[in-house]
Amino acid sequence: MNPRTIAAARAAAGALALGGLLAGCAGSSADAGPGGGDNRFIGGDGNVQRIAASARASTPSASGKTLEGEDLALSSFKGKVTVVNFWASWCAPCRGEAPSLEQVYGQNKAEGVQFVGVDFKDAAENAKAFQRKFKVTYPSFFDADGQIGLAFRDVPPNAIPSTLVLDRQGRVAARIIGATTFSKLNPLVTEVLAEK
Repeated sequence: MNPRTIAAARAAAGALALGGLLAGCAGSSADAGPGGGDNRFIGGDGNVQRIAASARASTPSASGKTLEGEDLALSSFKGKVTVVNFWASWCAPCRGEAPSLEQVYGQNKAEGVQFVGVDFKDAAENAKAFQRKFKVTYPSFFDADGQIGLAFRDVPPNAIPSTLVLDRQGRVAARIIGATTFSKLNPLVTEVLAEK
């Protein structure tokens, strides 16, 4: 296939994967999107996918506004190991994993690790309340229209919640589909930090 066909196929696959986030699966009303709408999460099983350095795709390009209205570009974290967590205030597993994410961030930020959230298909006030409740100290993109997720078409998040660990070049080194824990995420961050 020629490069344009490959690029178009990747873009279509990314859009399809992101669209799958919205298709949802059976869940309780606590799992429903803003206002109880159709934006239910697709539950992941928490499996970890590691990607060898030689197989990592190019750096995703994502930029936008944070929940506080500030400009943020993922490229500003190049040179740091970056953890990107896709979440929403309406997602019960996101509430469950929030303390673990903050714990991993707190333990590793002095080593040059950056965390950034991607608040997906959410209401801004609900998302801000979520951050206050769980004492989240790292920034989050406000991705009300799902555009930030599309930047990760080579290794799509595929579920809410999902967590991606980016290497110092900004390439996806590991992916967790579904809720994570300290004991699952911290070793991944340590592994990517140890890379030269």
